Amino acid sequence: MSTASIAQPTFVPAALDLGDLVLRPWEPGLEVRGGAVANLTAAAADPEIALWNPLRAADPGQAEACIDRWAGGWQNGTLAYFAILDSTTAELLGTIALRWTDRADGLAMVGYWLLPAARGRGIATRATRAITRWGFTTAGARRIELAHAVDNPASCRVAERCDFPLEGTLRASFRFGDGLHHDEHLHARLATDPHPAEPAR
Repeated sequence: MSTASIAQPTFVPAALDLGDLVLRPWEPGLEVRGGAVANLTAAAADPEIALWNPLRAADPGQAEACIDRWAGGWQNGTLAYFAILDSTTAELLGTIALRWTDRADGLAMVGYWLLPAARGRGIATRATRAITRWGFTTAGARRIELAHAVDNPASCRVAERCDFPLEGTLRASFRFGDGLHHDEHLHARLATDPHPAEPAR
């Protein structure tokens, strides 16, 4: 059988209901309290996001183009960008995404950022657990990686709480928002790993 005849894994838009939180695909028209574009421009200006997860959303035009790119990723099944929302108020809390790094081999990577008011509340952990389960069970991922700067210990704690074992350190592997190449920790989970128990809330 030729590789061309083998169906590649794909991301199909879906909402992930976590009770008080909901993960919704980013798309034009997404209902967000205060407006999606205004929220993204505010996120782009946050120092922590600007350092570890730089957004090309410094003005409304860039923010709209950003949403269009994310929506395009959903349309072709290559990129799954979710807005993390308060399920009651539609307040934007952050964003979490899966992207294929080797689609044919089922290899994906997870990334996320949170707005300041959402930090320290376990939201990144819950969202990472949810998108990981979704990536394995419905998107056909075989392995999901999580990489973060060594100087970003908060993301290391998220990886540990989500049972992403540390596999090693990637030296000077990625240029972050400060313009410097930082060492990164590489964590990963396999579809065959036992799913972690949900933490007490």
